[in-house]
Amino acid sequence: MWKQFLGKISRKSPKSGGGGGSPPAKSPSSRGAAYGAEAELSATSPAAASAFPAPSGAETREDVFLRKLNVCCVVFDFAAERGRDSPEVERKRQVLVSLVDCVSAAEEPLTEAMLSACVRMFAINLFRVFPPKLRSGASATTDEDEPFFDPSWYHLQVVYELLLRFVMSPVVDVKVARKYMDNSFISRLLDLFDSDDPRERECLKTVLHRIYGKFMGNRPFIRKAVSNIFYRFVFETDHHNGIAELLGVFGSVISGFAKPLKEEHKLFLWKALIPLHKTKTVGVYLPQLTYCITQFIEKEPKLTGTVIRGLLKYWPVTNSQKEMMFLGELEEVLELTEMADFQKCAVPLFRRIAQCLNSSHFQVAERALFLWNNEHLFDLISQNRQVILPIIYPALERNARWHWNQSVLNVTMNVRKMFFDMDERLLLACQTNFQEEEKKRAASEERRRLVWEHLERNAAFHPVTGDIGFAVPPTSAPLVAPTMT
Repeated sequence: MWKQFLGKISRKSPKSGGGGGSPPAKSPSSRGAAYGAEAELSATSPAAASAFPAPSGAETREDVFLRKLNVCCVVFDFAAERGRDSPEVERKRQVLVSLVDCVSAAEEPLTEAMLSACVRMFAINLFRVFPPKLRSGASATTDEDEPFFDPSWYHLQVVYELLLRFVMSPVVDVKVARKYMDNSFISRLLDLFDSDDPRERECLKTVLHRIYGKFMGNRPFIRKAVSNIFYRFVFETDHHNGIAELLGVFGSVISGFAKPLKEEHKLFLWKALIPLHKTKTVGVYLPQLTYCITQFIEKEPKLTGTVIRGLLKYWPVTNSQKEMMFLGELEEVLELTEMADFQKCAVPLFRRIAQCLNSSHFQVAERALFLWNNEHLFDLISQNRQVILPIIYPALERNARWHWNQSVLNVTMNVRKMFFDMDERLLLACQTNFQEEEKKRAASEERRRLVWEHLERNAAFHPVTGDIGFAVPPTSAPLVAPTMT
């Protein structure tokens, strides 16, 4: 009798509990998909059989999901083991892949316990101390710029894929998930951008972009945290691997700012973005930085003056390659500049351009001369030639007379011809002023030369001795201490 009674109970369908529903009893195919990974692992290893026992009729969807996550919380030391042959390593990867499929195909909302366990698993696997660069055969000939690939990427790649699916999934309740993916979680996620592995930084870039788009309540904190990363990079450490990726994310963020721009966003431009031009490694992230700055100018053209003043403030003096980068960025900024804003900064701007025209590095001088090939900039210059030509004409004349590079000489003559066709009278007036200034400078140098020759002749006829100008007291004179009055 008891056997018949228990048999009837076991044939009844179990009720769902804890907010998560169990697989429907009438669809054995879906039940097999949910437990397929566990059954496969149980067949391969006794450890897997203990971790994933054969499903019972009372086991819920939530129980299976949490059990998978618990297995994935085990972290392996790839740097020490140096291999993927361990059955436990492959087992964890298979469970991670099954979790990715579960989250991607889920139709019912994830319960709070499932969300909490997911975030906990992400934190255990991702938040870590970065390993040293373990390159085989490291020696003095090792290339410093060679990319480093994290040995634990075998698992990290699937964890990042699961995190991305988790953030994008429509079955994840944002209000509940924010309780666990809080500011502390996001702050530690941002710290991972300093990873040496470019694959990890690229995944983080995608994940951060999705988090910023979905978790709207965390947006102010993300902007503040990224600003702090930029501050530490510029003014303290001078080293960070993920600046280009962070700027890549914020290029899209800035393009979504509403007009007119808030004061907070303008301060981000002035205090966080523009100082990034100060570092030696600006060439690594300059395309992303230029895109962010041009997005600001497109939103509010009046910020052109702020950007140009910032470029002039951090303009390189001895680094020719960096100077060429600045000239390229300056051209992109000037293409978006309106006449009123251009007139406000024309004088200091073309004083700096004049110095670039006379650079002994021919590429810098040539790049500065190529600014006149830009049609928009040429129109701005032609309409303000009364102010600009007197500033740059001496530099053009010096190039035409004394520059050593023939290419620079040819381009200089072309620019002079442009100004001659534009305003012949003004060019001749500048030429006359230049000749007068050169005569004054030559006369001053001649006077200085004559003065030095006169001093040398006097020094030759009146040699200097050691006791000239010093009164030596006689040896018999007593030493008298000064009296205090």
